[in-house]
Formats: sequence, structure tokens, C-alpha cells
Amino acid sequence: MIAYIFPGQGAQYAGMGRELAEQFAAARAVFDEADEALGFSLSRLCFEGPAEELQLTENTQPAILTTSIAALRSMEAEGFSVPDFVAGHSLGEYSALVAAGGLSLRDAVRVVRARGRYMQEAVPVGVGAMAAILGAEAETISAACAEAAGEEVCAPANINSPGQVVIAGHAGAVERASALLKERGTKRAMRLNVSAPFHCALMRPAQERLEKDFEQLAFSDLSVPLVSNVDAAPVRASEAAREGLVRQVSSAVRWRESVEFLVREGVTLFVEVGPGKVLSGLVRQTAGKDAVRCLNVEDAASLSAARAALAEEAAQGERSSAAVE
Repeated sequence: MIAYIFPGQGAQYAGMGRELAEQFAAARAVFDEADEALGFSLSRLCFEGPAEELQLTENTQPAILTTSIAALRSMEAEGFSVPDFVAGHSLGEYSALVAAGGLSLRDAVRVVRARGRYMQEAVPVGVGAMAAILGAEAETISAACAEAAGEEVCAPANINSPGQVVIAGHAGAVERASALLKERGTKRAMRLNVSAPFHCALMRPAQERLEKDFEQLAFSDLSVPLVSNVDAAPVRASEAAREGLVRQVSSAVRWRESVEFLVREGVTLFVEVGPGKVLSGLVRQTAGKDAVRCLNVEDAASLSAARAALAEEAAQGERSSAAVE
């Protein structure tokens, strides 16, 4: 079984998607549609930068989504098979929803641009923080966050893989939790250079604003099950997908559990669709590098390599079937 997985914020880089748009008409059409929907040249920002402008949250989110869908449409044009599941990390869940037919590209780029702005405006700069915690058990991290929080907010925000959790909340509380975890033998607690404390209770003002925007959008039932961040469980109904995206703003991204669910369901091949290979690394850390295969598609070369790998895998399957019969 195959799962297509879609990256979130942090995967962006100047130049992403340019080669796809130059070589695949389907990719060029995606960038054209996004430019028209937003009323400015998002494509130029993706292709040329500058990096500082691309890194602004309200630009980053539609840029990554558009590049991911451009890669997907190129794959579809080249005859890639339909996946058995889709999933995305935080912002990537919107890309996964577009991939499964639950939301139009036009609506998605508009709403994630607003999402980025709402998340940035929810907490004044400097009030919140995030930190990556490496080499500690999830239960130890949760306990340290609860102890450090006091009257403030501090909680796991991204449960990425065994040994990698990101925490978020008030800056002081995050610092206190990091110090506690270092005292208790954590391998590393590293403050992240982010503009806001995502996926924690401080994001509730953004969640409320986004929920109102969702009331104006047309969601459809999904053609492929989407494994949601908030529940690490599959959804296909439009309302369930919508509700999951609302809760996602202030809830932890349960990526490790999502990968574990997919592996239990029989997924052995993960294709990361969009810029970068961060999710592929997290999948290998969670499932074991020998238990699954990870491919990525972000440009013409990686698309060609993925197509060849999938063709070879299909041929091996046919040979095994013939031998059994």
C-alpha cells in the first residue's frame, strides 16, 4: 500500500517548483491558478525568492501548498497511481486535503494565507516560543511541560517521531521545561527560530478566526482517506475533515502516531510530495528504515526517480505473484 505525505512549514526554499513548472504543463497550471486566486505572483516568490519574503508565514504556507500540489499534478500527468492514504504535517494536511478532492486549490491557498496571518497575529512577537526536544520519552516531556507551565501555557506541539518532540507555549515556560528536561537527561533541548508558538493553546484566537472563514468554504467528501493530525485516524467525510483542521490550529500534531497507524494498515511505501525530505526522515525514524520505503517528488529528477522505483516495485510484485501461481 502507498501513502502520499505532504510537508509543512519549514520545507520552503527559494527556487522550489520552478523546474516542475518549466517541464510540466500541469504544474504550471497550478502556479497560474494560485497566482490568480491570491492576486499576486506567488509563483515568482517560489521560483526566485527573496528568502526573507518567502519565510513570512502568510507567504510560506500558500507557497508550500502550491508547490506540493504542482508536484502532485505532475505525478498524475505522468501516470502515477492513486495512493491508498494521504496525510500531511500541519500545513501539509491542507495539501493532502486538496489531493483527496476535499478542498479546491483556489480555496486552499486563500485560506492558508489567512491561516498564516492569523497564527502570526495570535501572539505578540517574543511572548511565545518553541523548542525541539531530542532523546526523551513523550511522557517525560509532557510531565516537564506541565510542571514548567504554572499559570502559563507549555505543551507538546509536534510529536514527530520516537525521540523527537517539539514543545510550544509562553517563552518563559518553554525555557523552564527545556531546563528541566536537560536536568533529567534529555539529549538536547533546542530553542527554534520560529515566529509564533504553533499548535498550542495560545493559538486559540487564530483557531476561532479560521473557523469563521471555513464557514464560507465548500468542503467535499474525500476520494482517499486522510489521516488527520489531531486524531491520528482516517477521515473521509467533509465535515470531519473541516472539524479536524479547526482543532489542529491549537492541538498537537500527532505525526508519529499517524505514521504508526499507516504502517499498521499495511502501508510500506511513503511518497513525500512537495519540497524537501523532512517527513521521509521522520517516517524512517518511526517505522524503521528497513520496514518501509520512502521516495520524494519535488522536481523533475526526483519525479523521474520515483516513477522508475515504483515501476520496478510493480514489476517485482508481478513476478512474485507469477511465482506463487
